[in-house]
Amino acid sequence: MTDSYPRNLGFSATYNFRDVGGYTGLDGRTVRWRRLFRSDALHRLGDADEMAFAQLGVRTVIDLRRPLEVEKFGRVPERYGLDYHHLVLNHIDWETIEQPLLENQERWLADRYLNFAEDGRAALRTSLQVIADPRRAPVIVHCMAGKDRTGTVCALALALLGVSDEDIAADYALTTAAMRRLTDYLLKVNPEAVNGNEHMFDSPPGAMLLFLDDLRALHGSIEDYVREIGLTDDEVASMRAHLLTD
Repeated sequence: MTDSYPRNLGFSATYNFRDVGGYTGLDGRTVRWRRLFRSDALHRLGDADEMAFAQLGVRTVIDLRRPLEVEKFGRVPERYGLDYHHLVLNHIDWETIEQPLLENQERWLADRYLNFAEDGRAALRTSLQVIADPRRAPVIVHCMAGKDRTGTVCALALALLGVSDEDIAADYALTTAAMRRLTDYLLKVNPEAVNGNEHMFDSPPGAMLLFLDDLRALHGSIEDYVREIGLTDDEVASMRAHLLTD
């Protein structure tokens, strides 16, 4: 991985905003910097962030949150004039599922991501189609914390670009440090989101490795899975053409 640009991008109240460029992909090519970003919710972008955010040249935002989340917290400010896609990633309500024992945390999270891959197929397909379109770039993918729904979309995109599972899992695990700042903020303004839900804020790399292994076991390969949900070979080729260096 080369660090031509800073990966973590600090804004005043956006805690998990980072670039997914710089990883080694197919044929030794590198994932382009400043083309695909991942983030927690963008409604907190404030006036102090406007200049730095504008300098990124973002064109498109993919918001994976549920309608109630958007209604309660708001969306990326409309003043930025971005192409906004609200793509609800359907899934089982995590609060209805028994909390895992500490030693089963990775398996519990991997199973949640496998559920995304089934119940959230429509949002995953359209998200990957948007990412594959060079006219949409740069793109930000986000949910509430930028960890699970966002992590699944970015993991699939990076896998299609040929990034190793180890690098995908390491990128996912970078959220751990960001979660400390986000949970500190939430404990001040919305403590019920954290208290009793601490197990939902972990990002162990093993969970992502389990998810990728299981998805291949169920569908043959990541490419086979995305074809199954409706992504075309031309769209995969387009993604690789504009997100990988020559």
